[in-house]
Amino acid sequence: MRYWLMKSEPDETSIDDLMAQPLRAFEWTGVRNYQARNFMRDDMQPGDGVLFWHSSCAEPGIAGLAVVASTAHADSSQFDPASLYFDAKSLPDAPRWQCVDVRFVRKIPLLTPALLRQHPLLEQMQVLKRGNRLSITPVSPLEWDYITSQLC
Repeated sequence: MRYWLMKSEPDETSIDDLMAQPLRAFEWTGVRNYQARNFMRDDMQPGDGVLFWHSSCAEPGIAGLAVVASTAHADSSQFDPASLYFDAKSLPDAPRWQCVDVRFVRKIPLLTPALLRQHPLLEQMQVLKRGNRLSITPVSPLEWDYITSQLC
């Protein structure tokens, strides 16, 4: 089992959206970075834990917990001309972009970057490193255990 931090803009998909439909598997569309795509395609498996991060908002941070609910599959938004994530060069028989589905586990009080930085054990988290812009990053088992047992 692995652990991940996945960023989503709350006005697109928030932890509240997942909480409103707890049995639904949400397709994690729109990732257009090859490294983040490769994490989903090559490394994520159903059952992996997810720290659900609200990004590009007034108060970013970990807003909840989710679980990877599927293996990687073609990201449907790449084929939709009306989508912001449409990719005319991606073909249904050779999709360029992959994604996974995630399912709600629980909402938590927001864990902001400032709060996370107060904990020395978390100082190596990718999301806290200067210049990190990846929308998906691995989380170590030690970081996961600390956050879920001490901060949630």
